[in-house]
Amino acid sequence: MGMSVGGSKAGQIAEPNVVPLIDVLLVLIIAAMVLMPEQPAGFHAQVPQPPSQARPEPIDPRVVVMQVMQDGKLLINREPSDWNSLGEKLYVIFKRRTDKSAFVQGAKDVPFAEIARAMDIMRGAGIQHIALMTPGNSVRR
Repeated sequence: MGMSVGGSKAGQIAEPNVVPLIDVLLVLIIAAMVLMPEQPAGFHAQVPQPPSQARPEPIDPRVVVMQVMQDGKLLINREPSDWNSLGEKLYVIFKRRTDKSAFVQGAKDVPFAEIARAMDIMRGAGIQHIALMTPGNSVRR
């Protein structure tokens, strides 16, 4: 602590001297840097491996996926269907379900008009939530 004498008022005025505190902090920082072990740089990461087999994954029976193929064919959970009976099949599937949601997956070069047509039929069959899937995605358990 420092002390000033004099001034306009008689008496002592105390002023803190922080220079020794800064010196102590610098010594502690340098000691911590020297004593700490070096950390390895980077993270351990596992690279994703390609699937070992090219078989299709099983679909959860609670999930309904309708696929619109390039040749105009339709698949409901990998079972063939056609445009004429699509609404009836979907109505039978969803009439006793409380979860009225399904997925639509179009093949790579299918025009969106075909997918929109399928979605319209799905809405007519009572499906409330329709989600679009890209060709590379799949539904897993």
